[in-house]
Amino acid sequence: MAEFKPLRGMRDFLPKDAQRMRYVEQKTREIAQLYGYEEVITPVLESYELLAAKAGEEVRLRMYTFNDLAGRKVALRPEFTPSIARLVATTMRTMPKPLRLFCVGSLYRYDEPQLGRFREFWQANYELMGSNRPEADAEIITVTSNLLHAVGLRNHSLKIGHMGILRGILSQENVTEDQQNQIMQLLDKKQWDDALMTAQDLKVSEQCTRTLKTLIETRGKDTSKVLEKIKQSVKDYEDATAAAENLAEIVDLTRGNIKSEILLEAGFARGLEYYTGMIFEAYAPELERTRLALGGGGRYDRLIELFGGEPTPAVGVAQGIDRIALAMKKQKIPSENGKQKRVLIIPMKEEMRTRAFEVASALQEAGIIAEVEVMGRRVSAALSDADRRGFTFAVLLGPKEEKEDKAILRNMKKREQTEIEIKKLAREITKSA
Repeated sequence: MAEFKPLRGMRDFLPKDAQRMRYVEQKTREIAQLYGYEEVITPVLESYELLAAKAGEEVRLRMYTFNDLAGRKVALRPEFTPSIARLVATTMRTMPKPLRLFCVGSLYRYDEPQLGRFREFWQANYELMGSNRPEADAEIITVTSNLLHAVGLRNHSLKIGHMGILRGILSQENVTEDQQNQIMQLLDKKQWDDALMTAQDLKVSEQCTRTLKTLIETRGKDTSKVLEKIKQSVKDYEDATAAAENLAEIVDLTRGNIKSEILLEAGFARGLEYYTGMIFEAYAPELERTRLALGGGGRYDRLIELFGGEPTPAVGVAQGIDRIALAMKKQKIPSENGKQKRVLIIPMKEEMRTRAFEVASALQEAGIIAEVEVMGRRVSAALSDADRRGFTFAVLLGPKEEKEDKAILRNMKKREQTEIEIKKLAREITKSA
């Protein structure tokens, strides 16, 4: 008989890993609620044209695409932002701004599977639409930093740049948008020499080449010093100068409000073509060596208009749920809010089975995790199983105790047991250490 396994790049999550993933997802929802982001749900399947419009060549090549039965070219979503932009351009176009939207789910890209990079992966997105002000950019950065802090990660950092600086220089040199995108793709892959050579092949000025080379080398944690060097480098490029000022405002607004270390990198670019302004990525030291960002995002002011909506400035971020979970695992961070109590209900005789389900139901209504022993084991074997599986308590139900509406409550850790009225079980379990 054939042995079936998950398709390459797809994964099964066993209980502990699934629990860690859901924990991170829960935290993304809690942060969304704290900041006023409302959840929307979009389709896993979208038209190819929508998803490919500004995805960037790298993403376009790795999309899962096919023709449906009606002959339409469709694709599994490789990211959330185009779907959200479509929603805002159509169904939500008349809703008052700003819009704070949150979504979470699985995404698909035909990447080469490796640590932290799979063909099915999970993200949570925060999108803030309607504001072109630096406060909006600062909020998205703050949301990201606070999420990483909320899940307990240590030593997380944010790498921040600004596409407007690079595009401002190239636009003034009459480099077309498509040509700019080629250069940005190379910068995204850290192929800096190739990026400079591509710019030179486009006949940019020597000053432009020098400026780009300086920016590529300009990075650091001393934000004031880096910003000053950026401004000095681009002083002859009007749009790039304005972008540098915008970046300085954003960084200043985050100062003292985030718990991540900031690294400014002037030559930093992201592969998605729709970015127009501030961009950033989040890192944990355990994954940074392999260039695995925990999340990333930035400003995209023209995407909604591209999909037929009103001109709408926007900024957003995608949080990598499985990558955050991986970083937590490497840092040995528990993915639960304290140890939850688990109770196994053991009917000592066949005739106590119905009562066992009644007691379990009462405990569950009180918010206590309760399972009924369903394997028909003897009491000693059932207790051994409860111990092996980490149950906090066992409740033993026998005919003798039943006559007095009582049960035996056994503390599995202390190896102590006592007879107690069934109606007092939930209260006793809840208050026990």
